Amino acid sequence: MRTVVILLLTALFSGPYVIAQESYSVCQNALELCPGTTFSVNNIDANIVGCVNCEDDFNYCFAPDNTIWFQFTTNTAGGNVQIDFTNLVFETNPGQDNELQAVLVEATTPCAANTYTQIGTCHFDETANFALTAAGLLPNTTYYLIVDGDNNGAGITEPAECTFELQISGVSVDRIPPTSAVNTTTPIACENEIVTYTVALTDCPDTSDFSWFVNGNLVATTTDPFFQSSGLADGDVVSVSNTCYNVCPIPVQSTAVAITIQSVQVDAGNNISVPTGSTVQLNGSTNASSWAWSPPFLVSDTSALNPFATVDETTTFALTATENGCSNTAYVTIIVDDLLDIPNTFSPNGDNVNDSWEIDGLELYPDNQMAIFTRWGQKVFQTAAYSKAKMWDGENHAEGVYYFVLDLNDSNGTQYKGTITLIR
Repeated sequence: MRTVVILLLTALFSGPYVIAQESYSVCQNALELCPGTTFSVNNIDANIVGCVNCEDDFNYCFAPDNTIWFQFTTNTAGGNVQIDFTNLVFETNPGQDNELQAVLVEATTPCAANTYTQIGTCHFDETANFALTAAGLLPNTTYYLIVDGDNNGAGITEPAECTFELQISGVSVDRIPPTSAVNTTTPIACENEIVTYTVALTDCPDTSDFSWFVNGNLVATTTDPFFQSSGLADGDVVSVSNTCYNVCPIPVQSTAVAITIQSVQVDAGNNISVPTGSTVQLNGSTNASSWAWSPPFLVSDTSALNPFATVDETTTFALTATENGCSNTAYVTIIVDDLLDIPNTFSPNGDNVNDSWEIDGLELYPDNQMAIFTRWGQKVFQTAAYSKAKMWDGENHAEGVYYFVLDLNDSNGTQYKGTITLIR
């Protein structure tokens, strides 16, 4: 790629020195000029690089005193360019010049003065707004703009210093505004379904990474122009932003229409415990129009929400509901537990730990009968529906071993017998 340098020399403003030297005082740090952007710049306290063939080693149009540097890159067409200098404010120190001058130069080697070739005419003695123009700029080429303070005339001892604004325009730097459009092939989706969004870019070279937002909150950054999510809610809005062009980037952003998420509500009920061979009624509910239980061979009617099931072992049932092509499944486990947790000791000593004889699981057998005897056969406790509300606390009986008989009064006529050790 050829490199062209535009040298613009500006007379410096007079006034007190209040601004530190800018980084673009040297060619290697030239400030990039972007079309459509106004830059406020100055050459206060700028200087020159004084060596053979260095950036400031030239003397046509003018001899440099305090140069500052800018650059821009033409588009694929090239052509004319205009650089506007506006709002010139000169420093006004005693003996200081207050004029601008400018020239356009081509350089085959960046920042090497011995490769410069002047393009167009020089601007001299500029004290107010002016424009530098050039025609026939090459496409895809970087150009440099140098600004310097004038330093000549009767009584002038210091070069001009100035604060001013720059703006570049013209067919050689104009760019078609890039656009983006984000869409999904699934504007109506099921809950927890993976939805893919894709963004299409137009007139956008050198794209940056893509920032994806849901309802304005950043959720992902991708290098590829697509985004996937299975966690969207009904009405969520997905948008994406990125920049186009590496040099003078242009931000673009687009927003998809709000997504519709179809939610199927389903509940299979609470887990329950039953003895072997029990028949229980399942307790399902849903807002869908169709549903089915599985495994089907264990339920009385797979299409009923509250069918009966007979189980001989612990079994998990699934209730799957479907609406508009969306499905959701809930689960319930029927726990088969024949063995009650019957402790063989308890200590009614008032410490609130194991003070009563508690039998876990007995609430599943509300028709049970409990009787407790001394070792000599004397009945000391009897109740129907033994439960946590009717637990034996030993009353005033002495420490020792007691005997119990527990009838579940279930369909199998199950009875438990054993001993209890009361410890005080």
